[in-house]
Amino acid sequence: MSYNKAVPALVKSTSDNIKRICLSHGRFRSTVASTQRDEVEGGKEKQVDECTVVKAVQADLLIQSKNTTEAQTQKIEIDFDNTHEAYKSKDNIELLRSLLVFKLCTFDFLVDKNKELMDLSKKVFGQRLFERLMKMTFYGQFVAGEDHNSIKPLIHKNQAFGVGSVLDYSVEEDLTQEEAEKKEMDACVSEAEKESPVPATEFFVTQEHDHSVDHREKKYKAHRQFGDRRGGVVSARTYFYADEAKCDNQMETFLNCIKASGGASVDGFSAIKMTALGRPQFLLQFSEVLVKWRRFFNLLAAQQGKSGMDALEQKLELEQLKESLTQLGVGNKDDIENWFTGEKLGPSGTIDLLDWNSLINDRTSISNLLVIPNVETGQLEPLLRKFTVEEEKQMKRMLQRVDVLARHAVENGVRLMVDAEQTYFQPAISRLTLEMQRIFNREKPIIFNTYQCYLKEAYDNVSVDMELSRREGWYFGAKLVRGAYMYQERSRAEEIGYEDPINPDYEATNRMYHKCLEFVLEEINHNRKANVMVASHNEDTVKFTLEKMNQMGLSPTENKVYFGQLLGMCDQISFPLGQAGFPVYKYVPYGPVNEVIPYLSRRALENRGFMKGSQRERSLLWKELKRRLLNGQILYKPVY
Repeated sequence: MSYNKAVPALVKSTSDNIKRICLSHGRFRSTVASTQRDEVEGGKEKQVDECTVVKAVQADLLIQSKNTTEAQTQKIEIDFDNTHEAYKSKDNIELLRSLLVFKLCTFDFLVDKNKELMDLSKKVFGQRLFERLMKMTFYGQFVAGEDHNSIKPLIHKNQAFGVGSVLDYSVEEDLTQEEAEKKEMDACVSEAEKESPVPATEFFVTQEHDHSVDHREKKYKAHRQFGDRRGGVVSARTYFYADEAKCDNQMETFLNCIKASGGASVDGFSAIKMTALGRPQFLLQFSEVLVKWRRFFNLLAAQQGKSGMDALEQKLELEQLKESLTQLGVGNKDDIENWFTGEKLGPSGTIDLLDWNSLINDRTSISNLLVIPNVETGQLEPLLRKFTVEEEKQMKRMLQRVDVLARHAVENGVRLMVDAEQTYFQPAISRLTLEMQRIFNREKPIIFNTYQCYLKEAYDNVSVDMELSRREGWYFGAKLVRGAYMYQERSRAEEIGYEDPINPDYEATNRMYHKCLEFVLEEINHNRKANVMVASHNEDTVKFTLEKMNQMGLSPTENKVYFGQLLGMCDQISFPLGQAGFPVYKYVPYGPVNEVIPYLSRRALENRGFMKGSQRERSLLWKELKRRLLNGQILYKPVY
């Protein structure tokens, strides 16, 4: 598939040197989503292997499709207290290492100074002994190995016990804060902004007819005090832009992960990050444009008395909308009439958010992508005065790299998960991921988008994207996480002065996670084209998922609901699930010892809060060690 076919009309240059991109592969449909169920992939269900951790109870018959026969399913319950099943893949040395590492993570001094202590240890013991000590402790607990070959034994062992792998090359630059801030400012500030910087403007507030003003919001501009995006982040890799050659190298790394995942299993996953694939300036600017167009829709909805509703519940009366757009001067009367004809016209004479997005696509296809509506002037005005030729090329290369990765995922039979990032990048990341899904998810789920459920808008994001997949008939793929950037996001919002995007507390985030998860599970129940990765270390969330699956009669062998945890954490969740027949995956980091130290540093930080909040995992580890000693299994070795 050629780049132009895969990402239609994504890069064209206009006479005034402003980026012009049309992201629509096909028009949004305004048809009612079908509730008919599709045939389960693979035909007959597979029999779940017997396991002492599973209690099977007969359940009601589940109709999987109007074309398939009724199939008898089993209600499955998992005993997460059964340490024999949870740790049967670990020898006693591995259990002791886990106990040691988790205990060390509870000491504040060791965690706060972990980077300095590792640097000191390297100087005192020398490189070789330092690496041996790391492999016996933190590195051995959380990292699979140094390269593709060295990680194979662990991958094969986990597979033997029912747990798959998501390969993640976790090497990062070891930059100082000053170096990171400089790289970020250079990468996120356009040449136009460097030549004539202007203060960030509030939404829609500009000088009348002054096209020389850069209509930027504070949230979507780079700020030096938050230039080091590693601050306040405990579980996500961070990439800083250096040049295009480095982005190409990082793409090659992702390609190697995809190939290794394809070779390791028939249903592997691989993870990528958009900020590794290009200059983040484009993500910032594109995000701002998408957000402002959506706010424009909300403004029009408010004029019709429909504010405060769920995203897809806001249906604008067509005649009133035409009148409002005419009054605002967005287009002349004939143009506006043409916009709302044929496929774009809702069957009930209303326009929802997805229909509105279709209008934007058509509008920008004859204008420019990076433009925003100015309510005061009624004009579509450029976000920035100009882009250099090189900036336009950088945007194009980022999109090309994304396309290359998606095509290689298809060729290698690997599903590609696009990681979520900061909220000032995320609208663009989600939109680019959505475009990949529209193209590559036609026959099966290949591309998965990540939804951060600590965000206030998480449910709206999931429901809007799900509805689009229904209307266009492709497979919806979602990974649900709670989120990795909470402290950084809160601090940045307060300091710079915009609304905190994060839910008010942990319980609100839990409710949001379960709301989004239940919504996707219901879609799977009614339409087998939806798929979800429950990426969580929260045992209650896993139990909630199992309960809903049992109520809906969703079988684990359908491979519609996946579970994911990090390597070295929550084995008492991952392995019982895997041995019960559920598709479960470990995020498997790998890379040379010295180069994954930043990753290990964050693992220590994350585990401090995790282990202080609950001693459950340590108590289960002790329980299994005592059981083995009492049974004379001092030299226990896993058999597989």
